[in-house]
Amino acid sequence: MNFPPNVKPEKNAYLQLLMLAVYALAGVIVFTALGFVILYIMYGSKVFGPNALMGGNPEYLNGLKIIQIFTSIGFFLAPPLLLAFENGRRIKDFYGFGKPKAELIFLVFLIMLCSMPFMEWTAMTNQKMVLPDFLKPVDTWMRNKEEELMRMTLILLKINTTWDFLVNLFMIALVPAVAEELMFRGGVQRGLNRMFNNPHVAIWFAAFIFSAIHMQFFGFLPRLLLGAGFGYIYYWSGSLWYAMLGHFINNGYAVCVAWYLQIKHLPLEDADNTFHFKWYGYVLSLLVTIALFIYFKKRTIYGKQLG
Repeated sequence: MNFPPNVKPEKNAYLQLLMLAVYALAGVIVFTALGFVILYIMYGSKVFGPNALMGGNPEYLNGLKIIQIFTSIGFFLAPPLLLAFENGRRIKDFYGFGKPKAELIFLVFLIMLCSMPFMEWTAMTNQKMVLPDFLKPVDTWMRNKEEELMRMTLILLKINTTWDFLVNLFMIALVPAVAEELMFRGGVQRGLNRMFNNPHVAIWFAAFIFSAIHMQFFGFLPRLLLGAGFGYIYYWSGSLWYAMLGHFINNGYAVCVAWYLQIKHLPLEDADNTFHFKWYGYVLSLLVTIALFIYFKKRTIYGKQLG
């Protein structure tokens, strides 16, 4: 097979996924270390004390956000960028960053908006999950882990000023939207598709990994469905921009709800109770979302009807 000058053939899909995992491990170590260097400069050695970052002390809130951002960059953003570089490809060509079209941008917005009631139902259903008695120790561990992550999330969502809101939008919505879509859709899903030559297996397998790696077991189902939705948007359109947009809308909505609740002096825990529909509202949400996905597919490169 002939290749253009100065363009190397892509490495084996198995090797690419292995290298992605190695880069992720190295990236999270290096960037977390860099983050703690910055924290040491900001706070001194007291930042390494017990519960300094996780104790909820407002003094260390900015430090916790720095670690969160640096960890996301090291674990999710740097690995796929290094993979493209290591394969001798430009990022936009390796992963696909076709110029966004207004119609598809609007469709992604509608998909995310109309799917919210159904996604809320899946979240409520998932939270009611109870493991059998013989798995009680596992159930206890999962719930403790869930509570620990929820405590950290509530600390990070604290907003006192407009600047705090913008930082949270960057940290919780923009960085994960770009970094996680590059990692899971661009890196993992793309590699799995080359490995299995089956886009549906690749999409759902990548979505499973995407959900599992967040270690929030009682939110596993909605995150799995979100990952699969982003995967199909990426596969049909051939562009990561739309998956990133959907991810940003989903996370950005959570930041906006948290800001609204704090403005109204309501507890952040109420963010999980923003939707209340009758059963037919959830069914309608599902049906409309499916219809929008079908229409999105028809209007993409995959559907060969895009003007």
